[in-house]
Amino acid sequence: MLRDRITGAKALMRALQAEGVKTIFGYPGGAIMPVYDALFDYTRGEKKCFDHILVRHEQAATHAAEGYARVSGEVGVALVTSGPGATNTLTGVADAMMDSTPMVVIAGQVAIGALGTDAFQEVDLVGVAQPISKWSYQIRHAEDIAWAVSRAFYIARSGRPGPVVLDFPRNAQVEEIDWEPKKVDFVRSYVAYPKLNAEAVRQAAELINNAKKPLALVGQGVELGNAQEELRAFLEKADIPAGRTMLGLSALPSDHPLNVGMLGMHGNYAVNLKEQECDVLIAIGMRFSDRVTGNTKTYAKQAKVIHLDIDRSEIDKNIRTDVAVVADCKESLPAITALLNKADHSEWKESFKPLDAKEREKVIEPAIHPKDGPLLMGEVVNAVAECCGGDAVLVTDVGQNQLFATRYFKYHKSRSICTSGGLGTMGYGMPAAIGATFGAPDRTVCCFMGDGGFQMCIEELGTIMEQQSPVKMILLNNHYLGNVRQWQDMFWMRRKSFTKMLNPNYALIAQGYGIPYAAVTRREDLGAAVAQMLAHQGPYILECAIKEDDDVLPMTPPGMNVNDMMLEI
Repeated sequence: MLRDRITGAKALMRALQAEGVKTIFGYPGGAIMPVYDALFDYTRGEKKCFDHILVRHEQAATHAAEGYARVSGEVGVALVTSGPGATNTLTGVADAMMDSTPMVVIAGQVAIGALGTDAFQEVDLVGVAQPISKWSYQIRHAEDIAWAVSRAFYIARSGRPGPVVLDFPRNAQVEEIDWEPKKVDFVRSYVAYPKLNAEAVRQAAELINNAKKPLALVGQGVELGNAQEELRAFLEKADIPAGRTMLGLSALPSDHPLNVGMLGMHGNYAVNLKEQECDVLIAIGMRFSDRVTGNTKTYAKQAKVIHLDIDRSEIDKNIRTDVAVVADCKESLPAITALLNKADHSEWKESFKPLDAKEREKVIEPAIHPKDGPLLMGEVVNAVAECCGGDAVLVTDVGQNQLFATRYFKYHKSRSICTSGGLGTMGYGMPAAIGATFGAPDRTVCCFMGDGGFQMCIEELGTIMEQQSPVKMILLNNHYLGNVRQWQDMFWMRRKSFTKMLNPNYALIAQGYGIPYAAVTRREDLGAAVAQMLAHQGPYILECAIKEDDDVLPMTPPGMNVNDMMLEI
């Protein structure tokens, strides 16, 4: 019998193949060099099965893997070296953990014989990654590779998804083994998919059937569970208006008649106020973030709370629950729907409209259709959204660009938003957009960035140049760290401490990278500039000169009640 004897590095290639990996985002270095040597043969010629995207910074590898995972529904993969290469990924790992993004990070490590000696570029990666990942593990011997990789992907993609970190010492990369594939689909003590409780389903349905003013809060868990159709059936049968979290925005089309807007600090006025009036609150795949609830001591005290989530640890963590349905929402939603009466809540839904009209008059129309003055972020976002027709993928950085973009973009398809929600990572936007172009190559990817976030990962223009990733980059330039500036104006007596920015000549930067560029300073030129950007087949930078003190409204001040939302400053 012939033995299939290969190195650990080649075993890793086969293990990744077995998991269906197609794209790897990475950056080579000494401790991962055997793997990169093996990767050479798997990225070209007859053996080709991977695309490897050389990023310019390891943090960008993780954000690109996140963007890829968000739009494709697959596990993102990042490959880096030891020491600083590994520690540079930790922001992305924490980001993925906060936002439940499936990702596997594979990092080189010094040989096990050198562990604990402060060898060159040695870091206890398992130790530092453990609190911010679903699982972190060191593959000390080549014989463990097939098992460890299969287990990593199973943990990353199952249940509530998240990041897994594999530390790969050099000795395990070069050792030879007889290749034997492994498949892990069970981990003792890890219950990825809790069993649906029929009594909880019955209680939830009873509360909804008796509700006069039900309100659903839709989170990203609906998209992670691929339960978009089940959500619609549930909402439509019971005639329940639904607000969406920032990460859950594309779980329900923007123009769906039961969509009543975005939840949270800078969400829509009506849905935030109505959280304090509804009699039954149904949270679906969301975690009651502080940016949604405001002051938890006063949040929705009048309502019976039903919480549907796959992660039992989220139940009663922030908001007390009356009925908890702990299961995959793709299973729990139809189970509840089957017990619901066909309902009509027209009067309740009508009560949202005066509040919507008030927000439109005081906030939305002035933001997207200003009559004079400098360009505003809202009108730029609206112009791009109108031109895309609701079919594009929205990627944002963090700050005012994120808040305006998520408010005014439009979504017709699921998996249409990539943004850093829980961690709020500046510099996320550009690399995540690169990943999104590989995860959804048939879709337009629009990335909104402020001048601060753009410069935090500006080196990834090199990746865009090399890959010709067709990212449409909309740079909203107000020469400020805008969100911090707004808070300084509102809460710190207008003391603008180190938020003013002296910016480079972005036209010259674009020229240096060979990326087409245009600038807009006049309102009358905006529409044509957006159309030109979207018509271009490759990457494009559109810089928009934005009013310096443009503020995001509405706003619930931090620590205040959700019904204290301000429409003006």
